[in-house]
Amino acid sequence: MSDQQSPLKLIVTGGAGYVGSVCAARLIEAGHEVTVVDDLSTGHADAVHPHARFVQGDAAEVATDILGEGFDGVLHFAAKSLVGESMTDPAKYWEGNVVTSLRLVEAMQANGTPRLVFSSTAATYGEPEASPIQETAPTRPTNTYGASKLAIDHAITSFARAHGLAAVSLRYFNVAGAYGSFGERHTTETHLIPLVLQVASGDREHISLYGDDYPTSDRTAVRDYIHVVDLADAHLLALRHATAGAHRIYNLGSGTGFSVLEVVESCRRVTGHAIPAVVAPRRAGDPAVLVASSAKAGEELGWTPKRTDLDGIVADAWEFTQARQRS
Repeated sequence: MSDQQSPLKLIVTGGAGYVGSVCAARLIEAGHEVTVVDDLSTGHADAVHPHARFVQGDAAEVATDILGEGFDGVLHFAAKSLVGESMTDPAKYWEGNVVTSLRLVEAMQANGTPRLVFSSTAATYGEPEASPIQETAPTRPTNTYGASKLAIDHAITSFARAHGLAAVSLRYFNVAGAYGSFGERHTTETHLIPLVLQVASGDREHISLYGDDYPTSDRTAVRDYIHVVDLADAHLLALRHATAGAHRIYNLGSGTGFSVLEVVESCRRVTGHAIPAVVAPRRAGDPAVLVASSAKAGEELGWTPKRTDLDGIVADAWEFTQARQRS
């Protein structure tokens, strides 16, 4: 992706994680100077781009130490993100997400760092009443993870108004796929596509289908899958369009929903594996359909997802999975 801006000096917190590592790679390819900050609690040292400077440590503490060097912006990915854990250990999420982010933004203000792009989430909407979901939908998160991200959004708005911060929050839907050697590998995996591919690679006996009684075409839940490269490219556009004193929020998805069964069938086609599936009870709070409207991002950022073919998304993830097994 080309970027018409002059090269920027940027911090990427959580840049050793899944989305952060892909975004750092795209930023570097666009000519920007990137410092990755990650405590490696869930990230991987070998996911840090070889042309990035790497500083290991807490996002807020490290940023406080190095922002005085003079940076043009921060892309903030570092976060705790397990929904189930957020309900059983809420303090970890209020401290790790909200307090850390507040300290980071305070450090940015103190050092005159002008731009922030924040990794937010569709979980801020909870169980929406209408689909596709627009940014005007009520924000009613049903778990502590979503609530912590929404709290950060509110804090960012305050800093933009009070101190002139140029800020953009990007609310992701289901991120999937891979970018060469940068891909998804969580210690605790909760995302559908990598879980299904674990069956194909022999690391899991079957995939559980949580609910087959939804009001959808095949009775399984429908979700919006966005390729991680499309998502990363939206961050470059967000940097370019960030405006001093404004906090803009955008939903990012493909605008197309795929059911759980459609994802499983795609994984079967791509891998050639039978992938046994077992029906399990619905999980509490799982909406039938979650699909994004990304019209606002298209109109204001000029962003359009280009990698929307489900088999292509799965194929990229599968290639990454196989490469990891071979290494």
